[in-house]
Amino acid sequence: MAEVIWGLATSHVPSIGAAMDHGKTEDPYWRPLFDGYAPARAWMARHTPDVAVVIYNDHANALDMSVTPTFALGTAPSYRVADEGWGSRPVPVVTGAPEFSDHLVGSLVDASFDMTVYQELDVDHGLTVPLSVYCPDPGESWPCAVVPLLVNVIQYPQPTAARCLALGRALGEAIRSFPEDLKVAVFGTGGMSHQLAGARAGLINQDFDRMYLDAIEHAPEKLAALTREEYIREAGSEGIELIMWLIMRGALGPRIRRVHETYHVPASNTAAGMVLFENLGR
Repeated sequence: MAEVIWGLATSHVPSIGAAMDHGKTEDPYWRPLFDGYAPARAWMARHTPDVAVVIYNDHANALDMSVTPTFALGTAPSYRVADEGWGSRPVPVVTGAPEFSDHLVGSLVDASFDMTVYQELDVDHGLTVPLSVYCPDPGESWPCAVVPLLVNVIQYPQPTAARCLALGRALGEAIRSFPEDLKVAVFGTGGMSHQLAGARAGLINQDFDRMYLDAIEHAPEKLAALTREEYIREAGSEGIELIMWLIMRGALGPRIRRVHETYHVPASNTAAGMVLFENLGR
């Protein structure tokens, strides 16, 4: 049977990928961020999954506002890296896991989550930056196959935090019901606090972020109880991306061990956080 071996929550700030792509990780501005990643990267390199389920949101690169699925899964054999206006990132094409993806779709629909299915999809920084946080030097290919799981955090009404935690729990059950022996990692991406436009542009709420880093381990139900309005008020209009961390957390189950945590302000104009959990089973 498949098993979830670890979960990673990480910001997917596009400038993090750009810093890596342009050799700036040792610059004084960026070095503290990447030094913070180092212990988690070393641990993940020793615990390579067969498949990663990466939970993220598209940033109007592969999808547009004419169709906004609440939850969607990719089932393709591969995913091209999107051109976000300045060329595609110089990273490998993302290899899919179609049979595993199809299983997840069926299991989640049976669990009353109506999933949109993408049989073709370009993936943007929301997915590729977390893969780079995990594996900074992939060479010709990423070290594992990937299942993209997309969440609408852009257009109202976004799913509630409670619905995301419930989806994560259903996702964990779906993974564990796959009949082949697969080691699976689950990435929850986005955040932390940030707002890109409007009167509060540049908002960073370190107190809320640090509360979130603690509660995602010890009290996910507390985070699931927050309303959309509370997320936006406390973490900014784009900070609502943090609900995607709850899908990861739900997939892990109750027994986890915190491997590493890091928090850095700012990465561009965003608070950047990462926390890595080892799943200890049910």
